[in-house]
Formats: sequence, C-alpha cells, structure tokens
Amino acid sequence: MSNHQKRLSVPKSWPVERKTEVFTVKAGAGPHGEAGVPLVVLLRDVLGYVDSTKEARYALSEDAILVNGQPINDERRPIGMFDILAFPAREEQYRVFPDEGGRLSLTPIDADAAGSRLGKIVGKQQVPGGDTQLTLHDGTNVTADAEEYNGNDSIVVDNDDKSIVAHFPYEEGALVTAVAGNHGGNIGTIETIDVTPGSGPNTVTVDTEDGGFETIEEYVVVIDENFTGDDGGEPSSENASGESASAGEDSGSSESASNAEQGSADSQAAEPRDDGESATAGDDGGEPSSESASDDGDDE
Repeated sequence: MSNHQKRLSVPKSWPVERKTEVFTVKAGAGPHGEAGVPLVVLLRDVLGYVDSTKEARYALSEDAILVNGQPINDERRPIGMFDILAFPAREEQYRVFPDEGGRLSLTPIDADAAGSRLGKIVGKQQVPGGDTQLTLHDGTNVTADAEEYNGNDSIVVDNDDKSIVAHFPYEEGALVTAVAGNHGGNIGTIETIDVTPGSGPNTVTVDTEDGGFETIEEYVVVIDENFTGDDGGEPSSENASGESASAGEDSGSSESASNAEQGSADSQAAEPRDDGESATAGDDGGEPSSESASDDGDDE
C-alpha cells in the first residue's frame, strides 16, 4: 500500500484544495475509515494554527490538542464526522460537522457541549453477560444495558466515561442532517421512511425549508437542535487557504492579527484619521491605497 496521497483522489469530505499542490498527508490508521481527515490537515490547511507537520508534532507533544477529550500524539490521526476538537490553551472547541456537499467543516461550540459527541448506530449485537453492544459510525463500541436502541438511531456519548447521555430515535418526524450525496449538509425532518423490498437501500423523504429531498437512509443522521451549528458561528471550512479561524484572538500570532487588520481595511480606507493622516491597508508599513490618496488630495 502506498504511503502517498494525491490531492485529486482524496475523499470528497476532505476540506482541502485539490489543485494547489500534488500531494497531501495520508490519513493513518484509526476511526472513520477512509473518510477520516488527518489531524494535521485541519491544523494547517483549515485553521492555520501551524505551518508545517513539524510544528503540528510539537503541539501534539505538549498535549495542546484534544480529540474527544483525549490528548493525541499522532498528527495523521483521522478526524471525522461529529468528533470534538479542543484547544485548552486557546479555550476553543470545535465540532466536526458536515457542510454543503458533505464536506467536513469545523463549527465552534462551548465548553459544555465539548464534553460529549454524537454517534450513529450502525451495528447492534449481544455480548457475553447479556449486555447489548452498539457499534457507532466511527467504529466505537458502546455497551448498553437496555435494548431500546436500534440501528440508525443516534446517541450522545460522554467523552470521559463513555456513557450514553442522550438518545435520538430514527423515526418519522426526527430531525436529521444529510452527511453524503447531493444533499449533504441539508437539515430537515423525516417525512416518510420507505422500506425497499430486496437488497436495495431504504429511502427517506426529508422535509426542509426549501421543499425537501429524497435520499437513502445511509446518508442521514438523526441529530438534535444543539448539533445544527447555530450556537457559535459559521463553519470554518472556508478557511482552507490557510487563514486562521480565530484571527485577532491570539496576541502572539502575527498572521492572525494581519488577517484581522486586512478584513477592516476597506471600511477605513475612505475615512481620514483624526490626525490628518490617511488610513493605510495595514499597520506594517504598506503603501496607502489609491482611494486614501485621493481623499487626502481633496482635503488639502
């Protein structure tokens, strides 16, 4: 098996640019299978917190990054749907959530929500002792005493003791999100569940604000209102060019400060400062904009 990964052949769920470079980091062994994104890709290409794999390894050696509440020391560890990414020193937490087209994005969440994660039940079996073992979409096995859980249901698992803290049944009227296919990232309620005779996949009709869609039940996950991404901000997959998702929050990061200053330069360029000097595009010695120069000429 090859140790290389070309960008053009990565799964559609990876939030990376396909045509900027030839190769990218290949995911190591771990949860989520081939759909898992290497941790270093999120740190470098999405969040912009590191510039190289070497910097990512150093941060991991300092236990500065937690995945589902546990410190990680492998920069290629696969990160997938509904994982919790936390940065204790920055006091930042993110949930990996499917965006438009099923592309994974990072949604900011608060510290309380980062204590547990959502999982879709893809397998159920009885183990010695009479307990029921549930297999989740990321390969995690959870033991449950009750038999109320069924396939395609969703549960919320505590990151510390792996106990089940919430249960969302897969049924008509349940809130779901599409995680793959043409409707990936869309959220709505299940209108009907159609069982297909034979070996074909069952289909689901989902009612949304835009009218609804139909897909197979493998592509939908039951969620709660707390998992819709309305609790902090927009997903950060748009920062694939390397811009930091927390520009201006880290006083020690010059790139973050520069991005924050550039974002407000256009609104300041047409207004003269109080001391009569024209506003420039940044405070780093750059040339003033043409609009600022024309404004100074008018004032004189």
